Amino acid sequence: MNDAPLRIEIVYAEPQRAIEKSFRLAAGSRVADALRLAALDADFAGVDLWNSALGIFGRAIRADHALQDGDRIEIYRPLTADPKIARRARVRQARKKP
Repeated sequence: MNDAPLRIEIVYAEPQRAIEKSFRLAAGSRVADALRLAALDADFAGVDLWNSALGIFGRAIRADHALQDGDRIEIYRPLTADPKIARRARVRQARKKP
């Protein structure tokens, strides 16, 4: 078994800014362990780490997921609009332009 520390990233994006932080965790750590570290970081203040959807490289995961070296934990914001409705509105807008 490899006892080397894990190097992981945690990312969160808003329309105006993105947060991307690197952390080192002990081998065998889980996503919840990484979220606890992120909660101590002032840049993540106001981010709902515990109730947000999570993913690693675009693949949905849960807080009990075991981490691997190099994982990138993504914290997802809730959708502000239904994607289908938003797309239809963009198409309508584009058709109105000459």
